[in-house]
Amino acid sequence: MISLYLSKIKLPNTVKYTVENQLDKIRSIADYQFGKNVGEKLFPENVTFELSKRTGRIRFINLNGERLATLRPTDSLFSLSIKAAKHLVENIPQAKGFIILQNDVSKYIAEGGDVFAVHVIQADDDIRAKDEVIIIDQNRQLLAVGRAALSAPEIRKFKTGVAVKVRHGINSKE
Repeated sequence: MISLYLSKIKLPNTVKYTVENQLDKIRSIADYQFGKNVGEKLFPENVTFELSKRTGRIRFINLNGERLATLRPTDSLFSLSIKAAKHLVENIPQAKGFIILQNDVSKYIAEGGDVFAVHVIQADDDIRAKDEVIIIDQNRQLLAVGRAALSAPEIRKFKTGVAVKVRHGINSKE
């Protein structure tokens, strides 16, 4: 009886989503995903949000009309754009989620080709399968962004197979 009664009560909408709350939320997610204090450096005060029409939740984060990141609804983590990855590489060297490749495969990866385990020189220890990763060459030049297919220990151990499914290369045609 009680559950029927409670289901008929309309609760007031007490949570108001302000820009400050949204900014704090995305910065916290970035700190979790890419390392401490990354969120504040990656998402300045003047970012804008595009909300999902269906759920009303944050879907895209833009800066000056250009997409920085997409908040994935499946796991509430970010998929980065090339612009955001470039900002991380150039301004936040302590960020997590980097994979360093041999220079001789740079052109192929920059065009959007997947990363094979044999070409990986170094992978951050915290990388797990399905994590968002930033692919750079030995000179710390950005090549691509993608999703890890393997964890860091597996990437180091395997000599065959795809280590990262590249989503965007810096020279890929989108």
